[in-house]
Amino acid sequence: MSDRRKVLESFEKYKDYTDERIKDGIEKYRKGCASITLKDKSGNLLKNVKIVVKQKTHEFKFGANLFMLEELETPEKNELYKKYFSDVFNMATLPFYWKDLEPIAGKPRFSKNSERIYRRPPIDLCLEFCEENNIEPREHCLNYDPYTPDWLIDKPAEIVKEKLDERMKILSERYADKIYCWEVTNETLYNRLADKTTSIYRDPNLIEWSFETAEKYFPENELAINDAHCNIWSYAFNYERSAYYMQIERALRNGARIDAIGLQFHMFFKREDEQKETILFYDPRHLYAVMDTYAKFQKPLQITELTIPAYSETAEDEAIQAELIERLYSIWFSHSNVEQIIYWNLVDGYAAFAPQGDMTAGENYYYGGLIRFDMTPKPAYYAIKNLFEKIWHTEEEIVTDSNGEAKFKGFYGEYEVIIDGKVYNVKLSKNSDNIILLEV
Repeated sequence: MSDRRKVLESFEKYKDYTDERIKDGIEKYRKGCASITLKDKSGNLLKNVKIVVKQKTHEFKFGANLFMLEELETPEKNELYKKYFSDVFNMATLPFYWKDLEPIAGKPRFSKNSERIYRRPPIDLCLEFCEENNIEPREHCLNYDPYTPDWLIDKPAEIVKEKLDERMKILSERYADKIYCWEVTNETLYNRLADKTTSIYRDPNLIEWSFETAEKYFPENELAINDAHCNIWSYAFNYERSAYYMQIERALRNGARIDAIGLQFHMFFKREDEQKETILFYDPRHLYAVMDTYAKFQKPLQITELTIPAYSETAEDEAIQAELIERLYSIWFSHSNVEQIIYWNLVDGYAAFAPQGDMTAGENYYYGGLIRFDMTPKPAYYAIKNLFEKIWHTEEEIVTDSNGEAKFKGFYGEYEVIIDGKVYNVKLSKNSDNIILLEV
């Protein structure tokens, strides 16, 4: 075993435990039973009819940020970006960073033809792409202190709150019916320097106020809290005494309507520090302990930002990246409360800390994508595609019984039901009884 492959040691050591939880969890939480009953136009039950069921989509959400949409250097790269994104993902994170969305007060960059800002494609352009490709958009982020506009940074608290209230109102009027999940706060546990924060950042009721305001304007939407990997999965984790857990617990107790809990997972560690720094992050027992703890809130969990660097384009490094991603996705997919997994940067060389192919920020940032800088897919890209299109995929033939009924168990999602060459579209959902009656 090479030194690099040692990062997989805990997965191998606890393989039996992990495999059992993955198998049991996927069967219990990602699949359900459906009943299809066939009748003719006269109401007669149809027996001994062959039915082919083919899964088309997943109810579970998996995606990436869409920050490089139409942002690459050439039309050819931009077209490949859109192709690779839409070929795999069913969810996209859109950039609502206030500083870049409204760099000039009162002049937000909503329109698809807005002035370009790197890694910040206009929201309308992103939504158009999502709608064309049946991808669900999610928002990031309503109140994120480091991205407060320059024109507001030194204003008193009452002015900042007034403008945040106005921002949420405008966004809700324009996008609440188009985007279901709204990330209300992000990374509030970081200790910021006082001269780089807004006047409300150290308000003890920041979380409560933010969610109360968001609830006012997004009453029918999912409202999520989010924080960094270092405050969730690492040595900062101490079960119910973890800072993030207690922050959420306090906010809920004070009436905040937190609907979902975001858990970042960026492995932004230098290559030489990878094994030491990822001991807990790549320990499956620890991963399940963290999720089991936050599941006590009985809220959905979201892996909101995920980065697993390959560190180079060598075959071994890319294979390890793919294996880590396959193992992590399997663990998260198997947990009852996880509802979405968002990989962060699709393409190498365009991370926030490694802009436009600049490697000076370090190989941990540069090689964190699923697609190489030359726009060729890595094994990691195909690992995700294989999981959701082949391994976690249902396709089978069933036959109706004497009561005109046929049953099957499959992954939650949308299906084609094919009967005598005719196609019917049905849905298998964890939120439905999945009793389907078809007139053929």
